[in-house]
Amino acid sequence: MTDKDKPSIAFLGTGLMGLPMCRCLLKGGFELIVWNRSIEKTEGLRNEGANRAVSPAEAVKEVDVIITMLSDGTAVEEVLFEGGMAEGVREGVTHIDMSSIGADEAIDHAKRHVKGGVHYLDAPVSGGTKGAAAGELAIMVGGDSETFSKMIPVFNAMGHATHVGPNGCGQLAKLANQVIVAITIGAVSEAFILAGGGGADRSQVREALQGGFASSRILTEHGKRMVDRNFEPGGPSKFQLKDLKNALTAAERLGLDLPITQLLHNLFEAMVKSGKGEMDHSGLLTHLEQINDPQGR
Repeated sequence: MTDKDKPSIAFLGTGLMGLPMCRCLLKGGFELIVWNRSIEKTEGLRNEGANRAVSPAEAVKEVDVIITMLSDGTAVEEVLFEGGMAEGVREGVTHIDMSSIGADEAIDHAKRHVKGGVHYLDAPVSGGTKGAAAGELAIMVGGDSETFSKMIPVFNAMGHATHVGPNGCGQLAKLANQVIVAITIGAVSEAFILAGGGGADRSQVREALQGGFASSRILTEHGKRMVDRNFEPGGPSKFQLKDLKNALTAAERLGLDLPITQLLHNLFEAMVKSGKGEMDHSGLLTHLEQINDPQGR
């Protein structure tokens, strides 16, 4: 596909994840128009070749593809429907929502788009800011298989996409991902607290465990964050909490009981309430340390 044949894209939401994703699309030769609530977050992209819109409606009026990467379902609802953006989208356009929202919300958005002749894919991602910058995101896509196939060149610029089922299933796959991530972060945190409490060097414990069945990407990457005490947000705890809430909501709708997920939800909820919502989710370690040593000895 030549650059001339590539679809034009409106990208709404240029925050921690959206910014590097936009850069990958620009590197891939896509014509890009960007919008963000805080317009200063689009300045760098304008200097790199993107056009900039002052409103979502302006951004989407003439493009082939719309990508949203917003904080939650409420933000997506406000931008799409309450702000009137959806009414200005041309028939035949594809909207790819890469935000992490509820599966029910994704299904509802898909149904409302169909009425306007707009194709819809829910396509949340995993890989954090590092994966976004490298163009190596794992992208979980729900929606029509034909629409998915047409959007593969767009997805390929940002990572590797897998079609997992109809609308809503992309979000369910992302929730499954976030459940695994949260539980594993909790497990690694407690393992470090246990080993360190007995006098072991946490850094050496991490190295030793990477050679056995406990090895995982969480142990490798987030375990290093824990050892280095580097909790600058790649994935803020407030968003991990949001995803766990959505997972529990989905489980309730399906008549399922997820007791381990509920426990991790409660821990992240307490962590966020303590003022650590902007801390990386690997910072759950600090919350568990405080539980074990409330006086900070």
